[in-house]
Amino acid sequence: MFHALAHPTRRHILQVLHARGGAMTSGQLAKRFSHAWPTVTRHLRELEAAGLVAVTAVGRERHYALDVQRLNTITDLWLRAFRTERS
Repeated sequence: MFHALAHPTRRHILQVLHARGGAMTSGQLAKRFSHAWPTVTRHLRELEAAGLVAVTAVGRERHYALDVQRLNTITDLWLRAFRTERS
C-alpha cells in the first residue's frame, strides 16, 4: 500500500477521485493528466493492486472507486503512532 502511495501521480489520482465524489471512469481520469494513456492505466493498476481503488467493468468502461476503508487503515494503524499525547 505504501509503495502505491509513494508516487505523486498515484496520490494525485486518489485526490481527483476524492474531489469528484469517489468514483470515475478510467477515461475521465486519464483526461485529467498530461501522461500518456498507458502511463495512467499503469498507475491505476498499481492502486488497484494495493487495494486503494476498486474497479468495476461496465461494458467497455472501467469504473474506479476509492476504497475508503483501505485508506482509513493507513490512518488507523500507522498514523495513530504519531498521535501520542504529551503531558
